Amino acid sequence: MTADPLIALRPWEAPEVTSWGRLPMNAVDRRSGVLPLDGDWRFQLLPAPDAPVGGSWSSAHVPGAWTMQGTDDLPQYTNVRMPFPEYPPHSPEANPTGVYEREVDVPAEWAGRRIVLQVGAAESALLVHVDGRPVGVSKDSHLAAEFDLTGRVRAGARSVVRLTVVKWSDASHIEDQDQWWHGGITRSVLLYATDPLHLADVTVRAARSGELRVDCRVRDAAGALPEGWYVSGELEGHLLTQDAEFDRFNAEDERVSDFLGEARLRTVVEDVRTWNAETPELYSLTVRLHRADGTVADTSLHRTGFRDVEITGRDLLVNGERIFVRGVNRHDFHPLTGRTVSYDDMRADLITLKRFGFNAIRTSHYPGDPALYDLADELGFYVVDEADLESHDHAHEIADDPRYLNAFVDRVSRMVLRDKNHPSVIIWSLGNESDYGANHDAAAGWVRRHDPTRPIQYEGAAKLDWAATGDATDIACPMYASLEECVEHALSGRQTKPLIWCEYSHAMGNSNGTLADHWAAIESTPGLQGGFIWEFWDHGILQRVNDGRPVGRGGVGLHDNGVAAPGHRWAYGGDFGELLHDGAFIADGVVFPDRTPKPVMYEHREIAAPVRIECFRHEGIVLGNHQHFRGLAWLTGEWELSLADGRTLTAPAELPDLRPGETAVVPLPFELPEEGGEAWLTLRVTTAGDEPWAPRGTVVCVPQVRLREAVPQSQVRVKNRSVEVDDDGLLVHPLLTAAPTLSLWRAPTDNDELGGMAPRWRDWGLDALVRKVADVRRSPGQVTVHAEYACAAGVVRHLQVFTAVEGAIHVAESAELPEGLDDVARVGSVFETVAGLDLMEWYGQGPWESYPDRAFGAPVGHHSVPVDALFTPYLRPQESGGRHGVRHFTLSAPDATGLAVVLDEPRQVGVSRYRAADLTGVTHHDELVPRAGCVVHIDAAHRGLGTASCGPDTTASYLVAPGVHRWSWTLRAL
Repeated sequence: MTADPLIALRPWEAPEVTSWGRLPMNAVDRRSGVLPLDGDWRFQLLPAPDAPVGGSWSSAHVPGAWTMQGTDDLPQYTNVRMPFPEYPPHSPEANPTGVYEREVDVPAEWAGRRIVLQVGAAESALLVHVDGRPVGVSKDSHLAAEFDLTGRVRAGARSVVRLTVVKWSDASHIEDQDQWWHGGITRSVLLYATDPLHLADVTVRAARSGELRVDCRVRDAAGALPEGWYVSGELEGHLLTQDAEFDRFNAEDERVSDFLGEARLRTVVEDVRTWNAETPELYSLTVRLHRADGTVADTSLHRTGFRDVEITGRDLLVNGERIFVRGVNRHDFHPLTGRTVSYDDMRADLITLKRFGFNAIRTSHYPGDPALYDLADELGFYVVDEADLESHDHAHEIADDPRYLNAFVDRVSRMVLRDKNHPSVIIWSLGNESDYGANHDAAAGWVRRHDPTRPIQYEGAAKLDWAATGDATDIACPMYASLEECVEHALSGRQTKPLIWCEYSHAMGNSNGTLADHWAAIESTPGLQGGFIWEFWDHGILQRVNDGRPVGRGGVGLHDNGVAAPGHRWAYGGDFGELLHDGAFIADGVVFPDRTPKPVMYEHREIAAPVRIECFRHEGIVLGNHQHFRGLAWLTGEWELSLADGRTLTAPAELPDLRPGETAVVPLPFELPEEGGEAWLTLRVTTAGDEPWAPRGTVVCVPQVRLREAVPQSQVRVKNRSVEVDDDGLLVHPLLTAAPTLSLWRAPTDNDELGGMAPRWRDWGLDALVRKVADVRRSPGQVTVHAEYACAAGVVRHLQVFTAVEGAIHVAESAELPEGLDDVARVGSVFETVAGLDLMEWYGQGPWESYPDRAFGAPVGHHSVPVDALFTPYLRPQESGGRHGVRHFTLSAPDATGLAVVLDEPRQVGVSRYRAADLTGVTHHDELVPRAGCVVHIDAAHRGLGTASCGPDTTASYLVAPGVHRWSWTLRAL
């Protein structure tokens, strides 16, 4: 048996022991007297926590997971399943354990001061030793643990700090989150020093009325508090007054001992600037603890926002206003460092979200780094702060297990104690996917007593009855509930609390269909207030293809277009040799691993547009301000008129002075030309000046309205010109290498696969249709081809009529699908072109990818994109790169030769270097070999995307039904 008393305790197998020797959590913010300990530490990776430490040391960077730093313990991804078979609270015997060690020179000027070690985060059990002596234990992978080293280290001397991190513990069963499993110290480590007389905690409550209350708790490391201490406060030059009534109450309160002092400061700020996500006004607050002689013993610095959060009926209010929660779920993630995220990376995350219209973050599924909340305060985000609690694989057992009671209350209370002073935090969350039991009620009771100023949410408490009262959630926060059932609940008359999805619109692969439909219903249905998309990042880890290892900290290979550099790829579950994994389910973000926005981000930007074109009337354009708190003075605009004949006109736009919720009519900026066909008016809205999250001129939204419908164009048949069709009924054309044939199949999206559609399509044989020519009829200037495609659900009859028209070939098609094909991917034509056609130009929606149920954010206009850039590199190759609502397009070579296609009506068009079979035949993009020519799809109908990989499928209006589908198009050489 080991002689080490911490190891002998085996704390990694004792769920009732959440800590030993760890200091209480607090919200004191000190900026001086800090000694950072980040950098390279001596490191050994042991096979188990009780294995002996050997004589050979390597090096590991702190902060950082050892799973990303060249060890043989590699990342592993599971969603629900634990990565080991042991039941709670047990952990496996084979249990990687990292031993970190370094010398620390304690500053000589710290003599006589209280010295504290802070470990920002360690996964999952932390054991601390100093100079070989045990100091303490902590189990909570995403909150800092502090240990008092006073008397254990000596100022002006050198000490050896050893941090032992045990990867698996009883705590792992309540950290079973949908993310990579790592091991290591993932946030910063530091020492700090205070006076023995110090601030133990500071609680700031700042209301929108301007009333400020600061509650301070004071301790002395020597024991009893000295006589005459006092606390002062200053808010940007305004002095706070000490609440004498509060001091008198404490003096008479037998519960307040000589070892704990309490004081309250108050003030009222006149004409206060309130905080909200649109105008995040912050005040600098300084709290000082004084000795009896007036000298300062301790200081705490805060950035304070004055705001109120309350629930009235079924509405969540911020500063008395019913807000919309346009949220995203965010994990700590980086493709090079795993769970370790720098301040600059966090800021870049939030700036990206802000630029695309998000105003809220749920810290799924654990508290974030403290810097995240500072940034949310500054940039303006509503935060749902979530405790580090998810017992997904064993949720039912653990929710009522008294052995885990301490852990539940401890994790929730420590989060609240740390983050309570941030105005951005408007809701506390008790965790995620952990069923519902007495442990949740205990944690909720603590929060409600300690902080009555914010509501609580927990999906598990409300999932059986959204209208229930008296449970552990103040908000109905369903997970992937369908839009229909949420609207029905809001209209039922039974709703008792706000409904805000904690997760909806799962962003796995080519996804997020019906997002605009959701928001149309949310904005028009009282009782619905928004939700949080799952999630921000695709968690692809940059991996070297040659050896299969993570590139790791300081590595190269990141591009800024969503694609890994040559020789690298984005790794997902199973790519590190693990047998138990959940594949690409980890790639479900609205940005790629390099933070490149996916097309859905542009969809969300338009859905969240602060200024919108409500409609076009005879007297002009109706504009509306859709913000909650802010006017339009921070924005500027430009009008753009796009005509089908290729002309584009622009003019500056003067935005009206509108308060939130107001509308106004502005005159039409152009005299609409009589000729030119279909016409669309776009308002390109940009920032008028520099914002903290965007420089001047950053695009905020591009609302659009149609001014004139398309005019039907007639085709003139040329009978004296032949149409070349071979004996198999296939069109022969010098620019085509594969003639147009029927397509009912797409390379399955993640939603198609996991939602069960793709297996049906394969069972029907749609991925390998066999064409049989039934009849070829020729007449002057025209060829009619009847073909049949047999599949398991019946015979599909396909008609093509090729007609010579002025300088081109007109193709009229129809396809009759039998009743058995009740839900297919697409109905349309597919053909392939010669090489060298590298540029696509089109009139329709764009410029980014769009699909029938995700096209709100793609304005109609004239767009030009290189063919290679049309493709969207979702981590698992699949259908991508489509453009919705295309009226006509060209594919051209650098010398302007090529082909042009005019469509009978706006259609879904896809142009790619890959056939569907190319995409389905590989698992990663480094395996794809682009074709020299273009693969072109023209669809009469294309199935919506939905989010069925985790959540509702697309709605019925976006399905491709059986029956007869008709479409036509005209092909000509440029």
